[in-house]
This record gives sequence, structure tokens and C-alpha cells, in this order.
Amino acid sequence: MDFATKAIHVGQDADPATGATIVPIYQTTTYTQAAPGEHRGFDYSRSINPTRLALERCLASLENAAYGLCFASGMAATAATLNLLAAGDHVVVGDDLYGGTFRLFDKVLTRYGLRFTYVDAADPQAVAAALTEATKLVWLETPTNPLMKLSDIAAVAAVCKPRGVRLAVDNTFATPFLQNPLDLGADLVVHSTTKYIGGHSDALGGFVATNDEGLYQTIKFHQNSVGGVPGPFDCFLTLRGVKTLALRMREHERNARAVAAFLEGRADVERVYYPGLPSHPQHELAKRQMRGFGGMLSFVPSGGAGRAQAIASATRIFSLAESLGGVESLICHPASMTHASIPKEVREARGVSDALLRLSVGIESATDLITDLEHALS
Repeated sequence: MDFATKAIHVGQDADPATGATIVPIYQTTTYTQAAPGEHRGFDYSRSINPTRLALERCLASLENAAYGLCFASGMAATAATLNLLAAGDHVVVGDDLYGGTFRLFDKVLTRYGLRFTYVDAADPQAVAAALTEATKLVWLETPTNPLMKLSDIAAVAAVCKPRGVRLAVDNTFATPFLQNPLDLGADLVVHSTTKYIGGHSDALGGFVATNDEGLYQTIKFHQNSVGGVPGPFDCFLTLRGVKTLALRMREHERNARAVAAFLEGRADVERVYYPGLPSHPQHELAKRQMRGFGGMLSFVPSGGAGRAQAIASATRIFSLAESLGGVESLICHPASMTHASIPKEVREARGVSDALLRLSVGIESATDLITDLEHALS
């Protein structure tokens, strides 16, 4: 089945009780059993819920994965993945990453004895050089948030596998429509389904996919034991959203290409970060590794932090807001918003300056979006 067909049909057979074409919202916590321990596969909705199960099966198919697990948020999915590790284990992390992920790693998980080393994961040899006997996991975002850097997933996987190190890829920016890390050698794929997969800024969620049954069983154990699961209504909304993911991603990318070209052509913009531009240092890798370039980009206007903040406050169609991946366009000032949890000196050393702006380009008219940015820049 092609991607768009899987998004609409996998895991979503007609309801056996009523024939309902759309998976119902099973708004129940418990299930009546025929006898003690004798049930129809469902006993308690923290452990398993029919609406959630449909979403897990659908999203796993989109990542070409044998197994998938849904969580209450992207951060819950990330935390569950890190529960594969134990005190004393070491993780190598791409140094450009979402501020919430950095906060979890740096402020929470270090208290439990995990150790993290941050490297420029655009260079597979930098990843290799950071590996130690204690390294159990490499964590990548590609493209990264917010500098749109890419990691060569296959090359990093080739570094990890001989040493028995697991590779996890946060695929939120690319989505399974544009990139399938498992096919490139990754062991785990993580998503914030709140973003492009849900696509309408109305449902929180996270997802982990793998082809390794052992990893699946361990994460599933933690999914049930810790309980960071999504409610059935959020699962229903996410299932509804994913049906149009293929259509939306084509429009997001078409608009992002137009916006990136517009910004790159302006004398008052110092730099544009978008892998779809030939000027992007990893443009060829993006062409080889992805099936498109996505709807996210960042840029640095001339005039410093003050002008950047003024631009962020002056748009009319781009809403000044955190998050990304919805049908509506958003503008964000990472240093004070999504990445504020990273210390200023660390942010700036990694290239996330106070003058950086991030755009989640929606599916409105490209002409209107460019006009809006032109107004704000002027």
C-alpha cells in the first residue's frame, strides 16, 4: 500500500460492533470480563485501548515498523525511550535539539545516573569519537530544531551497530511522509504527534516505533507501568489528522520553499536555514535521505535580537506561538520560547542566537504568507 492509503486504512477497519467506518472514541477505563482473566484483549485503558491501538497500528505502518506505541506527548515518548537505559549508561546526543529534550536529559535524567555527551552529529566521526564502553544510545534529531542541520542516519547507524549501540531518531520535523529512519538503520523512531502527524494543533501525543521486539516489549512495559498514555479522544483526533498527512506535507513544503527563497533573496536577512535551498550545506544529503524538505525553516534577520523580536511581534498571519506542524503558520523566537531552557552560553555556542527566528510554514496561500513576512520585515 502507498503511504496515503495506509494513513487512511491501516488499523482502521469498520467497527465490528456497529459497522462504524471511523474508529470510535472508546471513552472507557475498564472492560467487562466473561470470567476472571478472560477478556477480549482489553482489560484496562492505561494498558490498552481500542482507539489507541488503531492509532499505534496506523503510525507503525507509516514508519515501516513492526511495532508502535503511543504516548501522551512527545516528551512522554522520549522519556519512555530513555527508560531503556540504567544508571551509569552513557548517551551521545546531537547538540542542536529541542529545548524540552535538553531539559529532560540535563535536568531530570542526570539525577538518575545517566550521562550525556553533546556532539555535532552532522559529522558521523564526531559521533564515533564520543562513544565509550558505557554508551548505550545515540539520540539524533534530523532535521534539527531549530538550525535545520541533518545527520546522515545510515552513516551514524554504521558507526553504532558494530558496537552494539542503539540509534534513536526524533523524526518529528521530517515526518514519516518524508523520511523513514528505520529503513536507514535506526533502531527507534520517536515523534511528537502533536506536530505534523496530528496537524491541527488540537491534540497532544507522542509515538515510538521499532522493528526490534525486545525494545518494543521493554518500552511497552514502561508505557503501562509509568502510565504516560494518551486519552482516546486525543488518539481519535490524531487518527483524523494523519489521514491528510500526505496532502498537508506537500503543501507545507511547497509554501516553505517559496518562503525560504523569498527570505534568502532579501538584503536584510543574514542567513536562512532550510535544507531545500541549494545553499544549505547538507542539501545533497537531504535530497538523498529524505523525500522532500518539509515545512520548517529558520532565519536570522540583520539588526540583531531587537529587530528579530520586533519582526516576531509584527506578523499578522504567522502567529507568535510555540509548537509547530499545524495547518496554520507560526513564528517563534527560540531563545526566549522553545529553547529558553538551554543556558544562554550553551545556546549561543551551538549557533542558536537571540536573533534567530523559526517558522512553521502552514498551508495558507504562499502569496499571503510572503506578504505578511514582507510587512513584518519592513
